Amino acid sequence: MSSPQAPEDGQGGGDSPGDLRSVLVTSVLNLEPLDEDLFRGRHYWIPTTKRLFGGQIVGQALVAAAKSVSEDIQVHSLHCYFVRAGDPKVPVLYQVERTRTGASFSVRSVKAVQHGRPIFICQASFQKTQPSPLQHQFSMPSVPPPEELLDYETLIDQYLRDPNLQEKYRVGLNRIAAQDVPIEIKLVNPSSLSQLQNMEPKQMFWGLCMGRMGGEGDIKMHCCVAAYISDYAFLSTALLPHHCQHKVHFMVSLDHSMWFHAPFRADHWMLYECESPWAGGSRGLVRGQLWRRDGVLAVSTWSRASDWRLSRPRRQESRT
Repeated sequence: MSSPQAPEDGQGGGDSPGDLRSVLVTSVLNLEPLDEDLFRGRHYWIPTTKRLFGGQIVGQALVAAAKSVSEDIQVHSLHCYFVRAGDPKVPVLYQVERTRTGASFSVRSVKAVQHGRPIFICQASFQKTQPSPLQHQFSMPSVPPPEELLDYETLIDQYLRDPNLQEKYRVGLNRIAAQDVPIEIKLVNPSSLSQLQNMEPKQMFWGLCMGRMGGEGDIKMHCCVAAYISDYAFLSTALLPHHCQHKVHFMVSLDHSMWFHAPFRADHWMLYECESPWAGGSRGLVRGQLWRRDGVLAVSTWSRASDWRLSRPRRQESRT
């Protein structure tokens, strides 16, 4: 294990191209205030399952919670439960309860509501920045930098050009390519077609939000963007060893937790290290670590998926 380095704003470059403001800041995470501690969120990206993206709800809920605390305290943890599927046809209302406001720590409870019923609940804990003589962290994995890796669009195009690609993969890849997601992703070790048959429940990718967040920005807003990014391609880690035996129609999040360790910029490249230590009982557990380019561990995540809709596995032909 190594000690964490001092936080730096510039994480070794990695600026996204152009000066376009991130749509995550200007639209998705720009909540409309309706009353004190009551906000309305809009939708940007709807997955093919026609359910609201979990990362959107987590990110918007954290924005709502952050608006009820002073600027000198920062979020350090977030614990969420998804109660019902989100309806993409109507906006989401976020109700904030100021559970506790202390000298060093404050807690906010947030309820996301649609059609008069909660679809999501969470608690966010905030803390005033305090020096600590006790520090340690694991070491960041050694991986190629994002500049040496293919972007998602190019990688999918390569897969689609392979004449041996099975039709079930071709359909799924075309759906992914058609999605207008405000995140840029670069897989660290993309699998070849032959490797798809035998994959471990582990993956790593570089990610950042599209566009610039502008200036130094509010640290809490970068955490809100990271909350949005944290749920993208995360739960699918639990399915990597099984997708050849089962066709997954959709899966839903049960809960999602995050711990924020060090300042970072969500519009700079960060390495997301994901692994699923267990799956069973129609549930899957995934944990992740989000690293800054300078090797500092910025965020840790845990999440559970359930309610998988699977096709029956293929029957083995009997030997007669």
